[in-house]
Amino acid sequence: MLIKESALVQEALDNSDLDQLKSLVKVQSREINPNTNFKSPLMLSAHKLKHLNKIPELTTDAIILNLEDGVSQEMKPFALSMVMLTLNALQKSDKTIIVRVNALDEGGVEEIALLNAFRPDAIRVPKVKTPEDVETILGLCDEEIAIHLSIETKEAWLNLEQLKTSPRVQAFYLGILDLFADMKLSQALITVENPLIHQILARFLLTSKAVGVKPISFVYQEYQNKIGFQKWLDLEKQMGFDAKGCLSPKQVAQTQATFGLDAKERARAEHIVKAFELQQSKGVTGFSDEKYGFIDEPIYKGALALLKGA
Repeated sequence: MLIKESALVQEALDNSDLDQLKSLVKVQSREINPNTNFKSPLMLSAHKLKHLNKIPELTTDAIILNLEDGVSQEMKPFALSMVMLTLNALQKSDKTIIVRVNALDEGGVEEIALLNAFRPDAIRVPKVKTPEDVETILGLCDEEIAIHLSIETKEAWLNLEQLKTSPRVQAFYLGILDLFADMKLSQALITVENPLIHQILARFLLTSKAVGVKPISFVYQEYQNKIGFQKWLDLEKQMGFDAKGCLSPKQVAQTQATFGLDAKERARAEHIVKAFELQQSKGVTGFSDEKYGFIDEPIYKGALALLKGA
């Protein structure tokens, strides 16, 4: 059990006693995990104690503690206290721990101010629109905490190239349902076959990569539809994505299996890196390899990046 005070937490939740829950929270400054190579960030509703206590046994590489959508207005203060208790319990974690706060004008400012002392690895902010919004977020967050942004407004879409105003901005999440609603587009258009979706994914990926931000593809809401989810994963991998938001452990397993290197890809990359570095030590940076043909520095860098990302 992750949260040692679970019995008292559950009692406070059952009695809707926010004061009792807050009394359990002690400020503890945890060790930041700087990893950005995660592939399967799993969304957990922060007001559900049972889900939070399962964090140590989950096989995902990143957890998003959610304070926004899916948490009712009356439960948000309880969820915030439970996030603090969870961060206290995760003083050092091999999983990247991200807190998804509410929009700045819907409680996010206050949430960030309280969360700074508990040092999540990253804070994800929704409804961002402009570079000025990002500057506000940077000013609110402790400088060691990474900034993740949800791209889900038409303004954010138009300003995508300008939203990385600092190296601390490390990830963009495509919030496609909210984005379509904001643009007054039917969600029925969101299909694997639609060229419009291909264009959106391509622009999101390429722009994010060009400005040095990790692009994370949208959450697939039908979390029990394994076949439908795999179709999106296959398309996104083909396009160059290596991360997708998840809603269940089953989605995590599929995502990691799809975006992870298979044995052949790894063997090829390792061979190229070893062969190039051997030839480079002799002053040669372009040569013919018996197994994989011509190898030069760009091919070497690609193989190196592939291994690093894995």
